[in-house]
Formats: sequence, C-alpha cells, structure tokens
Amino acid sequence: MKYRDLSFAQLRKIHTLGELKACGYQPESIKDELRRNLIARLKAKKSVFEGIWGYEETVIPDVERAILSRHNINFLGLRGQAKTRMARQMIELLDEYIPVIEGADLNDDPLNPISRFAKDLVAEHGDKTPVSWLHRDERYTEKLATPDVTIADLIGDVDPIKAASLKLPYSDERVIHHGLVPRSHRGIFVINELPDLQARIQVALFNILQEGDIQIRGFKLRLPLDIQFVFTANPEDYTNRGSIVTPLKDRIDSQIITHYPKSIEIGRKITDQEARVLKEQLDVVSAGELAKNLIEQIAFEARSSEYVDAKSGVSARLTISAMENMYSSAERRALINGEKSTNVRVGDFVGVLPSITGKVELVYEGEQEGPGIVAQNLVGKAIRSQFLLYFPNPEEIRKKRNAPNPYKAITDWFGEGNMVDLLNESTEKEHRKLLEGVPGLKELVKEYHKQADDKLKYFLMEFALHGLAEFSQLSKHHLATGTSFKDLLSSMFSMPGPGEEDDEDDDFNT
Repeated sequence: MKYRDLSFAQLRKIHTLGELKACGYQPESIKDELRRNLIARLKAKKSVFEGIWGYEETVIPDVERAILSRHNINFLGLRGQAKTRMARQMIELLDEYIPVIEGADLNDDPLNPISRFAKDLVAEHGDKTPVSWLHRDERYTEKLATPDVTIADLIGDVDPIKAASLKLPYSDERVIHHGLVPRSHRGIFVINELPDLQARIQVALFNILQEGDIQIRGFKLRLPLDIQFVFTANPEDYTNRGSIVTPLKDRIDSQIITHYPKSIEIGRKITDQEARVLKEQLDVVSAGELAKNLIEQIAFEARSSEYVDAKSGVSARLTISAMENMYSSAERRALINGEKSTNVRVGDFVGVLPSITGKVELVYEGEQEGPGIVAQNLVGKAIRSQFLLYFPNPEEIRKKRNAPNPYKAITDWFGEGNMVDLLNESTEKEHRKLLEGVPGLKELVKEYHKQADDKLKYFLMEFALHGLAEFSQLSKHHLATGTSFKDLLSSMFSMPGPGEEDDEDDDFNT
C-alpha cells in the first residue's frame, strides 16, 4: 500500500525512519502539498473557503490561482475584509498529519533534515531515527507586525544561556535560538499588518522569500526553509503608519485585493453567520428582514458618507456588533417590562449607535459634527434608502400635483397640531396603541403590504413615521427616552419641550 493511501491509524504505527521509507514516503514542499490538495478539492467540486461570502467570483479564484502557482501571497484590503480568516482557512489544504523527526525544533522532514540536531540524530541512529506525527493545526503560525518586533523574534539569535548550559563556544551553531520563521518550517507563516513592520526587519525577509534560507548573526549557516508565506496589509498603511519596502513587495509573488460586500444580501449572510446572538435572546426577540437589512444599509451608507474616512474603511465588525446590540436593546426592554416576548422596533436602533461610533474613522467635518451625530445621521440615511423599497417616494408624489398622496391622512393629522412620542421602553401594548392612534398609518401599511403579519405590520408603521421624517414630511426630535414626531412646519416655530434635545445639538432632526 502506498504512503498516501494509509489512514492515520496506520500512520501512527510508523515510529522510525526505516518504517517511513518502507511505506514509500517521499519529501514534498508545502507549496506542492497545498497545490496537490487544492487540485483534489477543485476536481471534487468542494468549496475551499467555507463561510467566506462575496468572494466567490473575485478573491477566491485569485487565491486558488496563487496556490496553483506556488506563490507567497499578500492580502491587500481595508479593515474587516476577512484577510486573516482566509489565511487561516488555508490550513484545510494541508495534509492532516506529516512525519517529523522527533524532538526537532524545526519540524524537520525525516528524509530531508535541515537542522543540526536532526542531522546529528539521523547520522547517529540511521533508520532507527524516531519519527513523530505533526497535525496541520500545529503548522500554522501568525504574527502581528508591531514596531517592537525584532529580528531575533522572527529569525533568531545567539542564546548565551544555552551556550553556558551546554558549555559551547559562540561559534557553534547549536547556541542559536531560532525565531518564529525557522520554527514555521514546513508550515504556513502569516504576518498581519506587514507595513507596520520596521523597514530593517522587512529587509531580513528578503533572503527567506527569494532564496528560502536565513542568516543569523555572523554564522555561515544555510537553512533552506520551506514555508508558505501569507501577508496582510491595509492600503491606508502605505501612507500613514509605514510602508512595504519595494524589494519586499517585489518578492511577494501574488498580491490579492480584497473588498467589502457588494450587496445587502451578501452582507446579511456574513452578519447572520458571525453575530453572536444567544438562543435565549432569539427565544424572546423577533427581528424581521427589514430590521436586519437596515443594519446592513448602515454600513453601506457609512462607506459612502462624506463624514467617514473612506481610506480607513468600514469593517464588517460594525454590522456584527450592531446586530448583537439590536437584539440586546429589544431584550432589555422585554426584561424591564416583564414581557416574555417582543419584536424589534426602529426605536431599538438607539442601541446600535455605540456599535457605529467606535468603528468609523471620521474626517475633519465628521469630527466637527461629533461621532454621535454622525452615527444618528447614518441610521437616518439607512432608513431613507430602505424606505423607498417599501413605500412610494414622497418627493415624487410631491412633484405630481394631481397624483393621489397615500401619506396625506398622516401628515394632515400632524398638521392639526397632534404629536406622537414613541418611548424606547414602552410596553408592546402601549407602543401599538400609539401607532394605531395615528390616522392613515395602519391603512398605508395595509395598502402596500397586504400580506404582512402583526409583527411586520407594526414595525412598518413605526418605520413609515421615521421614513416620512427623513423625507421632510414630518419633524423628528430625539428625546432622552425616545423619539417625538410632530408637524414639520409647527416644529420650526416651537422651542424644544421638556426632555427634548436642542436642535443645535441634534443634526439628526429633520
């Protein structure tokens, strides 16, 4: 039976170099190993990168081509674009176990040892050299590039303690303590945020990438390392914090550009997969499709906002945190009111704001507005964008003089001086009663969404009020405990009431 046909149960019975030779084992480089396993996956029509959405036609084919070409890879993209996740998933393209010389620091191949220790062991024991088995998870090393990373960390250095304990002169290569890179021999080595690595440290990688060997201090030492390198970098870093030195970029074979989700649907897949919403929360809180789409729309609005720094990007972590906070806002209200179940409301998006403020980098104009106001503005824009998918465009209706206006009953009622205060912590019964008290609101939802159940119906009623405010049909003011809706014209001539925020401090008012 050939080596590749053996199960791990059979491989575990192999304990010596002689037994390994007998089963037909031949050394193979990690790049050839990745290529072989990728070819098998592609032929079997199996997905290589599970849970990576939106890259099926762009990034993933580029990665597969790079692996087939046996290239080192640099993932170039903004924050939160699954660069590190893709690097980690490359582990799945490694053999489950590989043989190594037992006790060797550098995962030496029994038939192709490179370290002094392994060579001496093979020379001494021959075919009786002990062999152990290394799992693929142990063949992955990841290092975050920070300014304090040294050559000793990555490549290695002379260890005076080892020299003293073994009574060896500094000229003996056995006094070397190998760094992370040599210890990743026959594995995948990932450096995250490569531009943050000091230029002199980047230079130390030249030989490893081109010739596959390392030099430590003054030793005439050649270690022909076999490593699959994967780097990640943010384009922002090229100008702000550091840069990848040109000769190093030249030695990285494939640079693959990542991107954000290109549609709400893809964004939803990512958020639904990654959001850590507990089962007990799902048992209490019901969230409709529109509420979840609003979360994704916020990220899309942020990526095109004049207040947000486009060079920094808007991470997918924003929508993930926002989704978790949306559920928690509704859960908190249910706990306060002693309700066993509740539905997500538009008002619950007040809990989403902290997920936005810490995850967007603002330009100067955004800093002047303040992160809180910018976050509220992004939620408002998301509501405006999604509103057009559920109801007619109020601006187009306004332009057509004789066209029927489905919003007339609502705006007329507010025009008579009526107002509605939707409080964040009101009970489900109180919330529904307030919405039902607005003439024309229930009829509007019924006309355009006849099939909507009660949960969606009341969400759409509240959503319609917020949408009309975004289109300047109503006035919306943020209270300390909720949202107040009034007639737009009358609100211009009235001072803020008790508990209302002043207009000058609330750019989200319309």
